[in-house]
Formats: sequence, C-alpha cells, structure tokens
Amino acid sequence: QVPLVESGGGLVQAGGSLRLSCAFSGSIFSNNAMAWYRQAPGKQRELVASIARYGSTAYADSVKGRFTISRVNAKNTMYLQMNSLKPEDTAVYYCNYYLDDVRVSLITYWGQGAQVTVSS
Repeated sequence: QVPLVESGGGLVQAGGSLRLSCAFSGSIFSNNAMAWYRQAPGKQRELVASIARYGSTAYADSVKGRFTISRVNAKNTMYLQMNSLKPEDTAVYYCNYYLDDVRVSLITYWGQGAQVTVSS
C-alpha cells in the first residue's frame, strides 16, 4: 500500500476553488500531526498548513483565510480546501507528517504530489 496519495489538483482560474485529498497509511501519519506543503518551480518546498491529530490547525500567512485543512482520522484522509486561488498558489502540493521549516528536510519520503495551476 502506498503510504501517501495526493489527488484533486487541476487547472483553475484565479478566484476559483479546488479541494485536495490525501490518503495516508501508516502510524507515522495517523498518530501525528499532518501537513500540506507545496513547491513552486524554482522554489523550495514550503509549509502551507498543518493539523494536529485531534484537529488544531495552523496556516502560512499567504493562505490564511483562504485555505482550510481538515482530516478524518477514521478514514486516514486529510483535505485542503483552497478558495480564492491566486496565480502565486501555483505549485505541486504534497501531504506528509508535519515538521517545521527547519526540520522538513529530514523527511525522506514524498508522494507524487498534486499539481495545482491557477491562471490569471
């Protein structure tokens, strides 16, 4: 079973919405905080949003008020609802367990990601 599978990406116009899904398997994910990260061309991977095992959330300033992270532990699934999308949100989005920006380079496994492209 693949540990992480992201889905739901696509092409959308600025101002539109998309919902990403992440199906995960393994206790390292189900027992810990999870997060969405993104990587735009030529840029480093950055943390977008995180959610603790029982629901507290945090967001990057650039997406606060527009994105909503959620998870359903019973289904081993996490979501990212993205509204009011901007061209600068264009990136490949990845889910994984949460590590802060300093330690995220310690994560060695990444899924295939979901491409999100926002046209102006």
